Amino acid sequence: MSANLSALFYLISGILFILALRGLSSPETSRQGNYFGIAGMIISIIVTFLSIENFGPGFIYVLLFLLIGGSIGAFIAFKIPMTAMPELVAGFHSLVGLAAVFVAISAFLKPEVFSLGTVGNIKLASLIEMSIGAAIGAITFSGSIIAFLKLRGIMSGAPITFKGQHFINLILGFTIIFLIYYLCISQSSNIFWSVVIISFLIGVLLIIPIGGADMPVVISMLNSYSGWAAAGIGFTLENTALIITGALVGSSGAILSYIMCKGMNRSFFNVILGGWGATDQASSSEGKEQKPVKNGNADDAAFLMKNASSVIIVPGYGMAVAQAQHALREMVDALKKNGVKVSYAIHPVAGRMPGHMNVLLAEANVPYDEVFELEEINNDFANCDVAYVIGANDVTNPVAKSDPQSPIYGMPVLDVEKSKSVLFVKRSLSPGYAGIDNDLFYRDNTLMLFSDAKKMTEEIVKSL
Repeated sequence: MSANLSALFYLISGILFILALRGLSSPETSRQGNYFGIAGMIISIIVTFLSIENFGPGFIYVLLFLLIGGSIGAFIAFKIPMTAMPELVAGFHSLVGLAAVFVAISAFLKPEVFSLGTVGNIKLASLIEMSIGAAIGAITFSGSIIAFLKLRGIMSGAPITFKGQHFINLILGFTIIFLIYYLCISQSSNIFWSVVIISFLIGVLLIIPIGGADMPVVISMLNSYSGWAAAGIGFTLENTALIITGALVGSSGAILSYIMCKGMNRSFFNVILGGWGATDQASSSEGKEQKPVKNGNADDAAFLMKNASSVIIVPGYGMAVAQAQHALREMVDALKKNGVKVSYAIHPVAGRMPGHMNVLLAEANVPYDEVFELEEINNDFANCDVAYVIGANDVTNPVAKSDPQSPIYGMPVLDVEKSKSVLFVKRSLSPGYAGIDNDLFYRDNTLMLFSDAKKMTEEIVKSL
C-alpha cells in the first residue's frame, strides 16, 4: 500500500476515534461510539499490516501473538463482572504502558529496522521521542499495577506514606530529565536502561500515597498517561494512527481527570503528583458505630415508598456488587403502577469509575430520561418523600459539607439527608471506600435496611 493511501486510511481511522469519543460522552450514544472505535481500530490494524513491504517469517509470529492476545482480551472482557471493571481498566492500562516500553527498547537496540539510524548514531529527535515514550510507559505500567492491586483489595486502599516521599519523587523526576539529556549526548545503553528502571520506580511511588477516595481520578489519569506513551512511540515509529489515537486518549483522559478532581474538590496537581498535601483517609470510625440506628425491613420500606408521591434512588457500588439493578428496575415498575414518581440520582464518582452506575442501569433498561446527574437533581431531595440509597456510601456522606478534617471535605455529595425519609440498604455500618463513617446512618429520618442489596430489593418488590 502506498504511503499516501496509508495516510488517508489512518486519517479515516482518526476521525472514527474522534466520533467514538463523541459517542461515549452520552449513555444514549455510547453503543454507537463503541462501534466507531472498533471500526477505527480494525482499519488501523489492516493498514499497518498492508504497509509492511517484506513479509518475513516473523510475520507469522505477529499474527499468532495478535490472535492469542486478542482471544485472551475477549475472554477476559466477556467473563469480567461489572464490579471489577475499574481494575480491568487499570490492568489494560498497564499493558499499554508496557507495550510502549517494549517498542522503545526495540527501537533503541535495533534502530536500523525502524529507519532511525544505527546503534550509537540514532537520530536526536527519535532518541528523545523513544526516551519520553519509554519513561511515560514505564510509569503507566507500574502505577497501573499498584492501582489494580488497590482496587482488587490485594493491597490496602489506605495511603502508604513515608517521610521525604515527595522530595524523593521530585529528585527522581529531575534525574530522569537529566538522564534523557545525557542519553541524547552519549547514546549509552546503560543510561537508557537507567531511565526505564527509574521510571518504573516512580510509577510505584506516585500511586502508593493515593487513597481509595481518589482512586477513580487515578484510573483516569493513568488512562491519560497510557495515551501520551502511545503518542510518543507513534512519533518514533512515524505511525500517524498511533499518534492520533495516543493524543486523543491522553488529552481526553487529562480533561476527564481535571473534571473529576473539580467534582471531588481535589487538587489536580496533588493527585497526579502522588497525593501531595492529601489528608489522611484512614479516619477511624471507632465510637461512631455505637450510635443508635433505626433498623427496618422490606415491609417498612414498601409501606413508605408505596405511600410516597416521589422517590429518588441513589445507586452505588453495593448495587453493583449484588447485581441488584434488575431487581431495582422491577421495584421501580411496581412503584410507578402505584402512581409514584421515581428518578435516579447519579454521583460522578459513584461506584469505582465514572459511568459505572449508568452502565448498570442501562443494562436493566432503565430509561435515560429518568437518570439525572448530581447537579441536575440535588435540589430535588428537599421535596422528596423517600430517598432509596442502594449501596452508595461516601457520595451521600453529609460530613463532606460539615467536617473540615474529613478527607472528603468539600467534595460535592448528594443531599440525601434533606429527604423526608431515607432508606439506606447496606450490609453493615462499615465505612465506605474512603475509610470514614457515614453520618447519614444515624440521622432521625434514616431507616437502615441491613441486607444484601439484591435480596432486600426483591423482598420489597414482593411486599409491594
